[in-house]
Amino acid sequence: MQLAEPGDVPGPETITVAEEELEADLTSLVTVLAGRWGSPTVVDLWTCLGLDIPDCPDIEEAPEPLGSLCMLAGSMQMWQVSSAGRWLGLTIGQVDRELPFELLAAVGETSTFPK
Repeated sequence: MQLAEPGDVPGPETITVAEEELEADLTSLVTVLAGRWGSPTVVDLWTCLGLDIPDCPDIEEAPEPLGSLCMLAGSMQMWQVSSAGRWLGLTIGQVDRELPFELLAAVGETSTFPK
């Protein structure tokens, strides 16, 4: 869905419709994947940044794709696919408040996901 012509500022109702469409798409994908791998785990991406650790001067960067996801969204729905040694995450994120929201999917190695 294109929100507006270049240079136009979309109205609040246009943004709301776009967000609702993304939420519906996310729900559909979660339903399909839950049928295959079970219910997802909701992951708070903020904790992946390591900023909630008191007195921790040496914060390690989160491995990719978590590092990027942490900057785009607050949480994600995640499945650990143990047979593949990977996790799959879905979320809705936004690179910048001036840019549109996007439905994002990411795959990473299970070994790189914080415990």
